[in-house]
Amino acid sequence: MDHKEILRWLRQDDPQALEELWARADKVRQENVGQQVHLRGLIEIGNYCVRRCAYCGLNAGRKDIPRYRMTKDEILACAAEAVEYKYGSVVIQAGEDPFWTLEFIADLVGEIKASTPLAVTLSLGERSDEELAAWRAAGADRYLLRFETSNRELFDHIHPPLAGLHSDRPAMLGRMAEMGYEIGSGVMVGIPGQTYEDLACDVEMFADLDLDMIGLGPYISHPDTPLGVEAPAESDQTPASEELTYRMLALARLACPQANIPSTSALATLNLAQGRELGLIRGANIVMPNLTPQQYRPMYEIYPAKACIRETAQQCRSCMKRRIESLGRTVGDGAGASPNYIARHAQESGDATCVH
Repeated sequence: MDHKEILRWLRQDDPQALEELWARADKVRQENVGQQVHLRGLIEIGNYCVRRCAYCGLNAGRKDIPRYRMTKDEILACAAEAVEYKYGSVVIQAGEDPFWTLEFIADLVGEIKASTPLAVTLSLGERSDEELAAWRAAGADRYLLRFETSNRELFDHIHPPLAGLHSDRPAMLGRMAEMGYEIGSGVMVGIPGQTYEDLACDVEMFADLDLDMIGLGPYISHPDTPLGVEAPAESDQTPASEELTYRMLALARLACPQANIPSTSALATLNLAQGRELGLIRGANIVMPNLTPQQYRPMYEIYPAKACIRETAQQCRSCMKRRIESLGRTVGDGAGASPNYIARHAQESGDATCVH
């Protein structure tokens, strides 16, 4: 796809015309990643964060939420549940918190890898190359770091940097790929100040970064954050809608045919009845059931009214399986590495396989 075609699809609002996009994305998904839907067990290990990201309910400026950090034993118990439910991997996620030191995470990853067959994805924010290399050496398989928007000015507005530091997430993702990580990133759809042109550039950046995983979700406003009270100023402002998120998801599949793409909990928050299902038939092949202990889930409030926070891990597993099978798809076996990652590392030259 060229830039004009991406923009045309992003602006398309004719339901009949969009059926062509959904069909193309689903066909490309089936040809490149197959019928399996892989389950990633999500463990939200803590909600402390040193950053003041303008949209996030975990940001350090919020003083009105209880904070928590899980113990190592609690995290390992969640990993054992993942094995019990036959998940192929876990995603260990937290706010950007220096409490999670190089040594703690390396030891945690090492124990999970030694005691389970699980692949381990880390999502711990912007960390030093030393930490990332040590965690990779300890056995971490994947790292998820959303660049959120390819518009540098908008990124700086919604992600105030830490004192003396400059964020360059695309460069970090490139270095992580060189370390051998399966790399994941993504964006929010409908951020105040975001335009359709920005989203088209985001799709192109997915391909330029040769992503192995792509996470997309609608921007859901949090009233207790700076962005939650900010009125959009752009005349070409994108809506934070379910429909536009599906268009981005389908375009991500066409741009990066062999990437793993989840149907996210944010889609389920907007449409609990069928948000995840619609994502799965429009390009996605991953879902992320929550393994976080129930007493902590309400405190991991990136945005309000998140779907399924009161379900037990077992209920979540049963629900996901039922929804997947209702589409004629099957629950995936094994760790579910992206074909893009497998192909890239099978080539001696290391050339990228994710194409425009």
